[in-house]
Formats: sequence, C-alpha cells, structure tokens
Amino acid sequence: MNITVFDDLDTLYRKAADTFVELSEKAIQKHDKFTVALSGGSSPKTIFKLLATEEYANRIEWNKLYFFWVDERWVALDDDKSNFKMTLETLLDKVPVNRAQIFPMYKEGIEPKEYAKKYESQIRNVLGAEGIFDFILLGMGDDGHTASLFPGEPVLNEKEKWVDAYYLGSQEMFRITLTEPIINRAENILVVAFGESKKHALNEVLNGEYNPKLYPLQLIEKKEGFQIFTDDKAIDRK
Repeated sequence: MNITVFDDLDTLYRKAADTFVELSEKAIQKHDKFTVALSGGSSPKTIFKLLATEEYANRIEWNKLYFFWVDERWVALDDDKSNFKMTLETLLDKVPVNRAQIFPMYKEGIEPKEYAKKYESQIRNVLGAEGIFDFILLGMGDDGHTASLFPGEPVLNEKEKWVDAYYLGSQEMFRITLTEPIINRAENILVVAFGESKKHALNEVLNGEYNPKLYPLQLIEKKEGFQIFTDDKAIDRK
C-alpha cells in the first residue's frame, strides 16, 4: 500500500492523471488493452477533464481502452445524477474512444438486478474468467463507503457476484455496483479521498479496528498496486 499526501489539489489531480497514463502504457504493452472501472463524483471529474486535454490525451492509445464503471445510481444515462453522463461530458466525448468499448452501468427497460447479471457478463467477455481490471479508480464518502458499498448493507457480504444491485433506502433509489471480490482482483487501485470531511473515516479505515460493515473501504485489500491520494486535511502527516 502506498499513501501519498499532497500539499495542493492541483498536484494531486495531475498525479492521478499521470498515473492513469502510465498504467495505460504498461497494460497496453503487456496485453494490448487497458481495462478500467471509473467512479463518479467531483474528484474524478477534474481528473477526467485533465485527461481530455491535449497534454494528456495525446499520450493515450484510446482505441485500446475499455471503460466500465465502479457503480452507478439507477437513473437514465442523460440524468444529471448519472456517473456515465459526467464521464461522457468531461472525457469520453472529447477523445477518440471506440464506442463499442464503453459499457454504461445502466440500461433502459430492464430491472437493476437483472442488468447486474448482464453487466457481469460484459465484464467477463472483456476480462475473461479471472476478472482482473488493469485499473480501478475509487473514492470514499464521509461515511467510509466506496463504490456503492454503503455501511450496513447486505451487499458488503457478497463473495460470489462481481456486480450487484439493491435498493438503498437512505437515498430512496436503486444502486448498481461492483462488489468486493471483483474490486480486489484489480491489478491497480487508486483511492482519491481528501478534505476535512474525510478525516475521521479515512483514519478509521487505515488505523482503526477492522469493521468493514461500518467502514466499507476496509474491504479493499491494501496490497501492492493499492494507492491512496489524499491531503493533510484528511490525514495527519507522519
């Protein structure tokens, strides 16, 4: 596990974009494609905007990238709450990605749980039986959740399915999400979590007792290839 504490967010975002580019180059050299699962939220939005700039975009072989999502609110793809919509507007519409290699985590006219099965099939078709993403980008909520793995929800106990969907009562909506088993298979995982509001949960995740039902990010194995980018508002420098 590698934790990097940044003095300012601009540097953090640029390092995240650099990491994306570097990992894409390694994966493409290794097996001629780069498979990623992206998260939503304000932090990835800035990273995606950077990747769409000429400085970064020209360094990426976009036709060899396969885009999946870590999780999604069960809303239409053109809904402002959609992670897909945000990624499309900030990145995918601005770079030469093969549209057949983009896999939105929502489909009209199908129930969430049924689509979770179909989404897992799409992942298997691209990643194979081992299900190893080259890169997964995660965030962390103030409550310690990551992806749509929220505190106290039964999805935290899932060990077989790679994708699951469930009704999140606190938000009065369905969520669809990658589960712990598939996330932990990833070659590289980057968690971006910064700001004062994250400090308590991040400290518990890193230094507290193991209690993933309360702090779900603890489910993600802190192994080689696992990185956290943060700032000194969210973590005390050692």
